[in-house]
Amino acid sequence: MAGQHRTSFRLRLRYRFDHLVAGGTTALIGWLALACLAVVVPASTVLVWADRTAPTTPSGRLTAVWVSVGQTLKIGGAVGPPLYVLASVALALVALLFVSALVSLITTGINRRIMALRLGHSTVIERRHTVVLGWSDQVFPVIGELVAAHANQRRSALAVLAPMDKVAMEEEISTHVTDTGRTRIICRTGLTTDPTELARVSPQTAKAVLVLPPGGDSGDAHVVKTLLALDAAVPGAAGTVVVVAAVRDSRNHATARLAAGPGGHVLCVDDIVARLLVQTARQPGLSLVYQELLDFEGDEFHTAAAGDLAGRTFGEALLAFTTSSVLGLLRADGGVVLNPDPGTAIGASDRIVVISQDDDTAVPADAASYVDEDAFVTALPRTPAPERLLLLGWNRRAPLILEQLDEYVSPGTTLDVVALGDGATVRTAREGAAGRRRLEVAFHSGDITNPQVLEKLDVPSYDSVVVIGETGRTATETGTDTAAALPAPPAETAAETEADDRTLVTLLHLRAIGQAAHRELTLTTEMSDDGNRLLAPARAGADFIVSGRLISLLMTQISESHYLAAVFEELFRAEGQELYLKPVTDYVLAGREVTFATAVASARRRRACAVGYRLRAEAATGPAYGVRINPDKRQRIRFAEGDRLIVLAES
Repeated sequence: MAGQHRTSFRLRLRYRFDHLVAGGTTALIGWLALACLAVVVPASTVLVWADRTAPTTPSGRLTAVWVSVGQTLKIGGAVGPPLYVLASVALALVALLFVSALVSLITTGINRRIMALRLGHSTVIERRHTVVLGWSDQVFPVIGELVAAHANQRRSALAVLAPMDKVAMEEEISTHVTDTGRTRIICRTGLTTDPTELARVSPQTAKAVLVLPPGGDSGDAHVVKTLLALDAAVPGAAGTVVVVAAVRDSRNHATARLAAGPGGHVLCVDDIVARLLVQTARQPGLSLVYQELLDFEGDEFHTAAAGDLAGRTFGEALLAFTTSSVLGLLRADGGVVLNPDPGTAIGASDRIVVISQDDDTAVPADAASYVDEDAFVTALPRTPAPERLLLLGWNRRAPLILEQLDEYVSPGTTLDVVALGDGATVRTAREGAAGRRRLEVAFHSGDITNPQVLEKLDVPSYDSVVVIGETGRTATETGTDTAAALPAPPAETAAETEADDRTLVTLLHLRAIGQAAHRELTLTTEMSDDGNRLLAPARAGADFIVSGRLISLLMTQISESHYLAAVFEELFRAEGQELYLKPVTDYVLAGREVTFATAVASARRRRACAVGYRLRAEAATGPAYGVRINPDKRQRIRFAEGDRLIVLAES
């Protein structure tokens, strides 16, 4: 009862206080004055009566109390004729009023400024900073990679503009990117499609602008509008600032490139993912190689001045660096030539494209003396044989996968496609299969998450299996014309999550099938969320193509070195130069200790650039899973049967 009584008393007291505050400014000032006098007057009386030096007469003590009250309340406390006392009190009150008003104005101004800063509406005053436009799951790997890229810089800044609360953005970034090093991350709130609000991040003084595609399939129109707004805010920005954007649907790629201008770089997610899925399906372990090359933590692409190599041949340059791997030439006109003929002369204004730990580690140091020609192997040519391939799932990228496969495989290769077979999917699959020159495609309707469907396929009999995400809904249920649609992140993010969930279930059944057959399936998997890759029930070191992280890595690499756009375009094409994992026994003797320089020299004879290797014995051991990019050419290795040499060669 006592507790209830105390609680009710507090509630009544709070109610009275709320009622007092609601009474207005005048009532509040009056009550505060009374409360102040109720405390100050008794306290001043006690002080005067307790002071031994105070006057002893009642009038003297009252005068002393008045002086104490006046000094405490800053109203003077003057003593003298009544008119003099009133005038001094009036002046003190006026001074107090003006000082209070001044303090109030200053406080209000500071509060408004703080609120404006919290709203993220102020303009960023930076130079040579990086601007990120838009907000999606890709923003976190982009920021993380840019922080790693700027780790050796004394001062760098990264400005993010998105239609989100500034504080919320900062909290999410601090949660996902725990260590930002020397890079300052500045968040601003605004629409990326509004030129006026784009000016808040000062794109005109930036060194690079990255336009992130919103989540889902309908964000391409938003990317195009952002590029147009950027051109309106900074006319000709693509000529002075590195502009990098990404669209998801290949049908919108040409439109986005027009909006970006001749100097802009627009990546097509569907096209790149389809190409890498096909390349990795035919070269197990290739996804690990690209993961190592595209992030900024290890070795990545750089250029080095020709220097003393000017006038010499590209073949000589291959062994001119002990701690860097040579890939090609960056010409004076900006053109990139990967793996040119070994006899190609290097110009004085050319730069050499290398894989190195950093831009200051690409230092020439001759490695020719470490070559052991007795360990060379001349491999016999292999006749490509037809393959049996299996594609599980169907989505918008599936026709591109069929198109790319037809460029790579040998005549007579068969591809069985298993997916949910509604009318639209079957029609699209038949259209994709029509006109294939080398690939024979057969479509089978079935749910890839159903173990009975998978068991009937005899999965272990296939040379390679590719799993791509499907939502279980038809194209007419989930898609619209992405060129005209506005982004709807919540629904489409849910669709991507559903696709990953179905992929995880499929991988679980495939693992059981492989274990029952006592063999390791050659499996390549597409996912949208990198977090789901960690949950995947697959063998250690398995090949995953995570579309969001892959595009983030590519965008950050190009934003730091714009010439890499041409490098990646060449690497991902079916024609031209590509990365391969070749049997090491095609180049050097197995079981014999050799230097990596020997492998490079042997690959040069076959007009290829060796950039690393993968050891089969370590293929299941993380985090590298046997992959070693850009080893020191003086390093000695004893290769075994089953090991692979990573080479850049013509397809």
